[in-house]
Amino acid sequence: MSLQRPDWPRGDLNIACLELLVGLVFMADPPASRDDWVARVQPDPERLKGKLAPYAPAFNLTGEGPLFLQDLEPLDGSPNPVDMLFIDSAGANTAKKNADLMVHRDRYRGLDLPLAAMALHTFQAHAPSGGAGNRTSMRGGGPMVTLVDPGQGLWSIIWANVPNGMPAALSELPWMNPTRVSDNNQVVLPPQGQRFSVEAFFGVPRRLHLVVEGDVITGVVQKPYGTNYGIWMHPLSPYYRIKAGEEPLPVHPKAGSFGYRNWLGILAQSRDAELAERAHCVNLWEQRSRKEASVILAGWSMDNMKPRDFVHSVQPLIDLPEDETICLIGLVTAADNAAIALRGSLVPVLAKGEGLEAEREAFYAATEPAFVGCLAALKMGESIEEVYACWLKVLRSEVLSRFDALSLSAIDQRDTSDIEKIVNARRALTGTFAGYGKFGRLLFEALEKEPPKAKGKAA
Repeated sequence: MSLQRPDWPRGDLNIACLELLVGLVFMADPPASRDDWVARVQPDPERLKGKLAPYAPAFNLTGEGPLFLQDLEPLDGSPNPVDMLFIDSAGANTAKKNADLMVHRDRYRGLDLPLAAMALHTFQAHAPSGGAGNRTSMRGGGPMVTLVDPGQGLWSIIWANVPNGMPAALSELPWMNPTRVSDNNQVVLPPQGQRFSVEAFFGVPRRLHLVVEGDVITGVVQKPYGTNYGIWMHPLSPYYRIKAGEEPLPVHPKAGSFGYRNWLGILAQSRDAELAERAHCVNLWEQRSRKEASVILAGWSMDNMKPRDFVHSVQPLIDLPEDETICLIGLVTAADNAAIALRGSLVPVLAKGEGLEAEREAFYAATEPAFVGCLAALKMGESIEEVYACWLKVLRSEVLSRFDALSLSAIDQRDTSDIEKIVNARRALTGTFAGYGKFGRLLFEALEKEPPKAKGKAA
């Protein structure tokens, strides 16, 4: 069985390449319905080749326009280095200040045409904020990408993630038309009546034109005020709402490893589907097939314009019956409250700062094997009540052991006032796992356990 994957020299290009391939099939030959999708699960290269052929004029990278993902008309101005097509490259201001210590300028003197095309697509699809008038992608800078992977090769990944629809007209590709500039903050909305437009896969937030010398791209001319996208939904990304009824916002990866605490609303249904909505492709897979699959999750963790970390993870697709899904939500919610309680209790020991966040991350990592064990027990028929009871013991043990390891070390050398704070913090932490206090009540509610009715402090 063929298990090919994109093999570009960078992880972000590989993910964007998969998005591009899904977008091409959605553009030229999407399934019309679930039955059509099932009927065409096996690859048909000759059919796809024929369906893609009419779109060839839109995918020239150099030469006379229109040019792939570039302005319809050539842009005047001094070219930037081709580095600008990579999110983690040093910006002009950083280079000017000689602050490009960790990521040096001019890493890429020139790009061959295939690499330049993929870098251009990746940049337009994931563009971060880049100064006045330089627009972000329709999902913002560094969106989270989720792709269902049935584990049967490249075609299975592509076909699993293609939404239902109708073939697009050539004119629907934005670079086939004059640029919709946004110098007066004009906002472009998605076409009415279409949940997903082909432009979701081929947005052009940046006004760009590649400079070519022979068969090498040596620079990029950029002008500000490209297309300013408003409220476009992308089928390969999860979304969330701060409040019910508000516009959906794309999820962005957090720095660090992707673990079970991130599952709700991304891999598994959240408690409130209106506030956290899985990517359309994930929901669609469950409607099309009941087979097991994995989910590829990737994206740049950004701090405004600054990339912090490229996150890449492969996780199981969580497909559980409704009652077991509610149990999973309870397990994650209980862990979240336990982690917050731990973080708060450690303030007298570590003070506020990155140390507290590091301990919370370590807590999640340490409890991940037990969490996976709880899910396995649930699938093997263990009752939800037993799973909840086991999880409560795991959380209590891990939180108290982490607190003790950090707070009791050399406690006899601390000031009396600090010792008192530590003793009080541990007492409160113990009370949390008996159902007392705000986080104790929330933890018990998550595990469907009746909190104590008696008032007063726990012993």
